[in-house]
Amino acid sequence: RTHSPQPPPPIGMANRGPAYGLSREVQQKIEKQYDADLEQILIQWITTQCRKDVGRPQPGRENFQNWLKDGTVLCELINALYPEGQAPVKKIQASTMAFKQMEQISQFLQAAERYGINTTDIFQTVDLWEGKNMACVQRTLMNLGGLAVARDDGLFSGDPNWFPKKSKENPRNFSDNQLQEGKNVIGLQMGTNRGASQAGMTGYGMPRQIL
Repeated sequence: RTHSPQPPPPIGMANRGPAYGLSREVQQKIEKQYDADLEQILIQWITTQCRKDVGRPQPGRENFQNWLKDGTVLCELINALYPEGQAPVKKIQASTMAFKQMEQISQFLQAAERYGINTTDIFQTVDLWEGKNMACVQRTLMNLGGLAVARDDGLFSGDPNWFPKKSKENPRNFSDNQLQEGKNVIGLQMGTNRGASQAGMTGYGMPRQIL
C-alpha cells in the first residue's frame, strides 16, 4: 500500500508537532476563552481607528489571527493613536517572511507598552503568530482601546462604549534622570508605607475603579 507524501509543515511550525495530552487540554481551554462577540467589536474599532484601509476579515478566530498575523494592521492601529508625525512605528511593510512578520508584531508590542499598557496585559508574539493564545491578543487590544478612550486626547475613533472604562494612565515617556530620581524616591519611601490604609492604593497592573 502506498502512502501519499505528507505536505511540508508551514514555515515556523516545523518543530511544533501536534499537541498531545495535557498541552492539548490546555490549548482547548485557552481556545474556549476566545470571545467571538469581542472579536467583532475589535474588528469594528480597528477598521474605524486605522487611517488606512486595512481590510476586514471574515468572522472566526483563525481569520482574525490571519488578519493580524503579519503585524501591519497592528502597527497601523498603534500609529493611529498618535498625532500625525509622531507615529511610533516608522516603517510598516507587509511581508511573507516569518521573521519580518514577528518583528512587526514586536514593534507593535513595544509601542503598546510605551503607550501605557501594563506588561502583564501584553500578549507574546507567538500568541498571535502561531495562534497559541488569541484570547490574550484580544485582551491586549481591549486594554489598548480602553486606554485610548481614557486618554480623551481626541485621537480615539469609534464608540467609547465598546470598551470598559479605565482610569487615565500615564504613557512611559521618562528620561533616564527621571527614572533615577524615581528609584531614589522609592528608596526613601521603603519602610514608610507599612500599616498604611489600602483604601487608596491599587496593586501593580490593576486599573483603579472609577465609580
